[in-house]
Amino acid sequence: MNIIGLAVGLATCLLIILYVVNELSFDRYNKKADRIYRINSDLKFGDNNLHLAVVSDPLGATLKKDFPQVEEFTRIYASEGSKLIKKGNQFITERDVAYVDSTFFNVFTISVVTGDTNTALNEPNTVVISESAATKYFGSTEVIGKFIQTDDKPFKITAVIKDIPDNSHFNFDFLFSMDNVEYEWGNFLSHNFHTYIVLKEGADYKIFEKNFSKIINKYIIPQAKQFMNIGSLEEFEKAGNQIEYTLMPLLDIHLTSDRVPELGTNGDKQYVYIFSAVALFVLLIACINFMNLSTARSANRAKEVGVRKVLGTERKTLIYQFLIESTVTVLISLTVAIAIAWLALPWFSEISAKSLSIDDLFSFPILPCLILLPLFVGVLAGSYPAFFLSGFKPAIVLKGNANTGFKKSNLRNALVVFQFVTSIILIMGTIIVYRQLNYIQTKDLGFNKDQVLIIEGTGAFGNNVEAFKYEVLNMTSVKSGTLSGFLPVFSSRTDNTFSKEAVMNSKNGINMQVWNIDYDYIKTLGMEIIKGRNFSKEFGSDSSAIIINETTARSLGYKNPVGQKIFSSDNDPSHLIPYTIIGVVKNFHFESLLLIWLMHLPIRTLTRRY
Repeated sequence: MNIIGLAVGLATCLLIILYVVNELSFDRYNKKADRIYRINSDLKFGDNNLHLAVVSDPLGATLKKDFPQVEEFTRIYASEGSKLIKKGNQFITERDVAYVDSTFFNVFTISVVTGDTNTALNEPNTVVISESAATKYFGSTEVIGKFIQTDDKPFKITAVIKDIPDNSHFNFDFLFSMDNVEYEWGNFLSHNFHTYIVLKEGADYKIFEKNFSKIINKYIIPQAKQFMNIGSLEEFEKAGNQIEYTLMPLLDIHLTSDRVPELGTNGDKQYVYIFSAVALFVLLIACINFMNLSTARSANRAKEVGVRKVLGTERKTLIYQFLIESTVTVLISLTVAIAIAWLALPWFSEISAKSLSIDDLFSFPILPCLILLPLFVGVLAGSYPAFFLSGFKPAIVLKGNANTGFKKSNLRNALVVFQFVTSIILIMGTIIVYRQLNYIQTKDLGFNKDQVLIIEGTGAFGNNVEAFKYEVLNMTSVKSGTLSGFLPVFSSRTDNTFSKEAVMNSKNGINMQVWNIDYDYIKTLGMEIIKGRNFSKEFGSDSSAIIINETTARSLGYKNPVGQKIFSSDNDPSHLIPYTIIGVVKNFHFESLLLIWLMHLPIRTLTRRY
């Protein structure tokens, strides 16, 4: 009972340690990890308060040009979300794709299988793929010079890299040349690029951040004046607005970043603290249980202690004996615990969404802890029984009164109370988490997700996608269908700035998501129009119409927004496009409920048809 009880506690502790060490290891494989920083942006414009992980496309190059402290920069453009890759006669949707600069491999440390990453992405229509992708599409890594066909054009494979480690804040299988991004380059006001810089040795990133005010005054404010009535950064900030750029150390991104959009699923430093505390308490409960069971069995060894003391054995010798016995018991329990952890690891990896291996237990820094664990736990768990048993008085023991001191042990009573209180707290915490997750899973999201299937990769049909839609609708089992690149279940988004007035300034601009949809989108997803109407083929003017949600209506200050006009820059500051509001859709959730709770994201979206 002692061995199994301690083994279960140790196994639980080992699994949590694997999780915590994995969380703390993110991005540390990069050789320049301590000098790599991501540029974040904080924008307050009207009633919008955005905390973004992306910046404008020219910012990185500008920093390198203007400031000698910047050794290198690179950008990642992942706004497309996915890409269709052809394999044989079928197209496969790949989500781990991005466009990167040719300097990507100068910043991040990625092992090369074949090819030269220094020049791999210098030209357009080139791509670097991972070892897994090469094996998946060609069955071999000998693919240099071959082409992969996407839904729009072929790309030449110029290098194959090792799979990016799982403990990275991004994981891509396809890295396309940045030259293939269709974008209005040079716009300091449009934020869509994850940008990283490498500072030179000895440069303090906190001091370097002060240079961003120079960038804002020199480049951003002059460009903003083209369509906003502002004179300077000071005037812009006095109006209650804000433009601020900061540097986030690469090693802090996974556990501390709460910005959007991220390139992967981030963790939370609070979870690391919580799970570390849980591991500690579970270990303490196991040790206390070991103490109590050992002490409870003390009567069986009381006469042994008494006889040995009568024969001249010193107390310290008995203490050493009991501590060694305790350590050996813990060593046996640890062996059983490793076996239990190994058996439970697949299940634990699934619920933690991590690729954990039992081999990680025998790597630095876990292995030294594993070696010291029997000694630490053996001394901790065996100290009280050792001192308790060795303290028996021979005369009392040999008279059969060994249980007298045991029954009056206040320390043992305190340990039992601590053990039960801690167990109750952990059980209550588990119940609370379960009920919260159940609430998230069963909450009405404002749209219908039941019986709705998503067909991916329809972009491969090109101009025939409408014909495909109607072929599907002719099936007797299909009630309705829609074409859209934006769904509430995906974190795909396109942001744009809108205004109630034809002239946009620092006070009337509102940043919102824009979703391009067709006539059947709202009906198919079961959303509710509460004012106005849906898009209709009977109205040719709907090409310049727009549907907003309740939150947008409140932000615009309209009691009845139907028929009102709002204006969008569509990323062109010099030309505002008018849109007529024809309807208001009831609010619906388009982000994770947990993410909204953690980050306080505003639920605001705009939709307009293709």
